Amino acid sequence: MEGMDATTLPARLAETREDFLALAVPDRLQLLLEFSNELPALPERYADHPDLLERVAECQSPVFMFLELVDGRVHLHATAPAEAPTTRGFASILAQGLEGLTPDELLAVPDDYPQSLGLAEAVSPLRVRGMTAMLGRAKRQLRERLTS
Repeated sequence: MEGMDATTLPARLAETREDFLALAVPDRLQLLLEFSNELPALPERYADHPDLLERVAECQSPVFMFLELVDGRVHLHATAPAEAPTTRGFASILAQGLEGLTPDELLAVPDDYPQSLGLAEAVSPLRVRGMTAMLGRAKRQLRERLTS
């Protein structure tokens, strides 16, 4: 776990990273595809209000996300097309991994977390950059919620 302090990494994200690193490279891609099937559905209130969701421009696929802060806890909602399984898998890892965190816990997640999953050999650097952008977007939206 070089470069990352396990104590600052929320349990779910740490567990996800361990799961990826325990696998051979081809199997990591399979795990990412499994995550893509587990992306939580958008709450109904967003289905009718796509304007609330922010496009993650760095992703080649149309990925949209929105962060809510409810009772001091983070809830990240994301949507990505089924035909973009790697991007969808990344969105799912973040949506599940950040769910229920406090603002401080989310802000403490290292910006290079996506690079720590060992996926650079399995997917293009552009896709890993997309996940890094999603994490950055989540942090920025959180800061906006905290100051408004």
